[in-house]
Amino acid sequence: MRHRSLLILTTVLTTGALTLTACGSRGGGSSSSDKNTTVVIGVDAPLTGQNSATGLGIQYGVQIAVDDANAKKLVPGVTFKVKALDDKALPPTGQQNATALVADKDVLGVVGPLNSGVALTMQQVFATANLVEISPSNTNPTLTQGKDWAAGNKTRPFKTYFRTATTDAIQGGFAADYAFNGLHKKNVFVVDDKQTYGAGLATLFKQGFTKAGGKVAGEDHVNVGDKDFAALVTKIKNSGADLVYYGGQYDEAQIVTKQLKDSGAKVPLFGGDGIYSDTFISTAGKAAEGDLATSVGVPVDTLDAAKTFIQTYKDKKYPGDYGTYGGYSYDAATAIIKAVGNVVKDGKVPSDARQKIVDEVQKAQFQGIAGAVAFDQYGDTTNKQLTVYQVTNGKWKAVKSGTYNAG
Repeated sequence: MRHRSLLILTTVLTTGALTLTACGSRGGGSSSSDKNTTVVIGVDAPLTGQNSATGLGIQYGVQIAVDDANAKKLVPGVTFKVKALDDKALPPTGQQNATALVADKDVLGVVGPLNSGVALTMQQVFATANLVEISPSNTNPTLTQGKDWAAGNKTRPFKTYFRTATTDAIQGGFAADYAFNGLHKKNVFVVDDKQTYGAGLATLFKQGFTKAGGKVAGEDHVNVGDKDFAALVTKIKNSGADLVYYGGQYDEAQIVTKQLKDSGAKVPLFGGDGIYSDTFISTAGKAAEGDLATSVGVPVDTLDAAKTFIQTYKDKKYPGDYGTYGGYSYDAATAIIKAVGNVVKDGKVPSDARQKIVDEVQKAQFQGIAGAVAFDQYGDTTNKQLTVYQVTNGKWKAVKSGTYNAG
């Protein structure tokens, strides 16, 4: 277990000797001009394997925020560092990472994870330690509003959990409305990957689509890691569907759409933010043309506030896709940094710093690079903006932005 330490170098000009004095404290023991306490912001995301392109976008979104804070000396007496752990999109690994981050006393906040299913295993660990967690990408409503949210019984399970991404209760209905009223599709084939995020989003899309007047031509499920979707393709073609809605990540979706188009079917695939990645297009190739995805917020490359962030990401040649959650990761890290600034004064970290930082994040209200940052009583972002993208000439192009009333 690593504790916060402070090394003070003092030169004593007596008999030519150099004296090194180590002061092992959490911010005390010297004048404020000498103090420089290290505060770590943890990151949990899939940094290798499944979903890694998006996960790396989260890691380096946080890194840029931390570098900016240090360069501008936003919190006097504090140097921020990033500790990024790879959960490989696996819930048990995420739980292990949460335990490791809690054990590191320098960690005063965590950004992540990417996947809602991973978040379910981490929330209790962070809550027990009063350690704030802000996800830039989790969209399953249960995480903030409890398992009975759909029945109108909303109860916040963990006061340490927040997110800068809006929920699937908004995203699913927004996509369904666009599919029926914007694309004028009438028969949808619904597929999901049986994971918390994918299955939940698919269900909400289906509810919204049928409520609007559409019909479900068929339903099926895939397993994460599957490569052969011949049987699924046959079902879709035989169903007479004019649209496929996919709940899940780009890893399988990009193969589904390629095999579907290769079979001769001219049916577009529509998914959530889990497929909104340049990797989806590069892997599916021409088969991706015309496919659609919803994602949180508005296109980050259209926001003046994000121009410097994007340029820095490119100049540093950071890996991963910054466009999906990079801006929301930067803003999540900034919320933690601002909270630390209100709690850690002159490098002095109070014994109840973690709890105080949770309280400060709850009160957060500022303009981030991806939009306004504030949280409601459930820890959900108050920014409900969403965008529909369509693959046009090999690139994601925004075709509609707006908000959706899930009620």
